[in-house]
Amino acid sequence: MSLRDRAVWDASCGATGTAPAAIPTGINVAHTYVSSLVHCVFSTKDRRKLLTPSLRERLFPYLGGVAREAGMKALAVGGVDDHIHILLSVPAVLPLAKALQHLKGVSSKWIHETFPEMRGFAWQAGYGAFSIGVSQTADTIKYIANQEEHHRRRTFDEEFVLFLKKHGIAYDPKFVFG
Repeated sequence: MSLRDRAVWDASCGATGTAPAAIPTGINVAHTYVSSLVHCVFSTKDRRKLLTPSLRERLFPYLGGVAREAGMKALAVGGVDDHIHILLSVPAVLPLAKALQHLKGVSSKWIHETFPEMRGFAWQAGYGAFSIGVSQTADTIKYIANQEEHHRRRTFDEEFVLFLKKHGIAYDPKFVFG
């Protein structure tokens, strides 16, 4: 990353760690090639069942657009009434935490502005992010597309704990859904 690009990035993110107003685009990191595919999962605050089918119909494409404008690629977006799954391709210059902070913040604001009756809507504070290999892309997209069918058999809590176990992530059951 050039010094100018670094200055643009630092100015947009700041040393405080707060979310930038917009994630910088056009930063060129010469001779850097990255394949970073991440299956991200996050729920509504307190896992409230607020994501109606009509809201999801508009929210999923919106999230794809937010990702695209921020330099990411949303390969799949899906979910059910209390949580979202997004398969993201994240560029080298964008920290994953910033990417998810941006997606959640912008989409929450959009929900508040577009659906006045949902002014109390919020996403959970945290998220799950699970790396996948290129060979797992098609299966992950299918998994995300079939969320409604999948959740007839398994709750979000059960699903999330299975993801943690599958990826070897240590967790304390008392704090997973805090």
